[in-house]
Amino acid sequence: MKIICIGRNYADHAKELNNAVPTQPVIFCKPDTALLDNNEPFYYPSFTTNLHYELELVLKINKQGKNIAEKFAHRYYNQITVGIDFTARDIQDQVKEKGLPWERAKCFDNSAVVGTFVELDSLTNASNIEFQLHKNNTLVQHGFSQNMLFNFDKIIAEISTFITLRTGDLIYTGTPAGVGAVAIGDVLVGILEGKELLNFEIK
Repeated sequence: MKIICIGRNYADHAKELNNAVPTQPVIFCKPDTALLDNNEPFYYPSFTTNLHYELELVLKINKQGKNIAEKFAHRYYNQITVGIDFTARDIQDQVKEKGLPWERAKCFDNSAVVGTFVELDSLTNASNIEFQLHKNNTLVQHGFSQNMLFNFDKIIAEISTFITLRTGDLIYTGTPAGVGAVAIGDVLVGILEGKELLNFEIK
C-alpha cells in the first residue's frame, strides 16, 4: 500500500502559504508507516513546534493500473473519505529555504490520518463534494472538490504516468485554505457531506 499526496491543489491554499499556483499536479509520497486510522490518537512529535493540520479528500484505488487515460480514471476508485496530512511547518520552511525535499516535514510516523471510507455512489453530489474540519467544535476548514485545480481523474492519470497504482493505494488530493496549528488536547473532526468520518485527539 502506497500513500500518494497532491500538494497545492487549491489555489487559495497555495496563496495562503505564499506558494506559486502550480500548472500541473505536485506529487509526493508518504511511507505506509505514516498511516493512522481507526480514530487512534495522534501523539505530537518532539521534533516540531509548529504542527499543522491539512484536511483532504482521500481516494482508495480499487484495481491496478499504469498509464491510465483520464477518461478511464473513474474506473480505478469507488471509495472516498477525509484525512489529515500533518505537516511540520517549521521543518518544511527550513528545507524549502535550502531547496531540499519535504520528507522530514511530511513523511513522519502517523502523519497521514485517514477516516472511514464510504462509497462514492452513496454521495448526493459526487461532482462537488463538500468536506469540513472542526477543531475543538470550531469550523476551521471548509472545502468543495469542484475548487480543486486538478480533479480526481486528472490526478489519477498524472500519477499513473509515473507510478503504477495498486489496489489499496491511498491518494490524498490536496487541502483547501484554512490550515493551521494544533496543540496537545485538541480534537479534530472530519466531515464529508454531513457525515462524521474522522474524530481523534492530539496527545
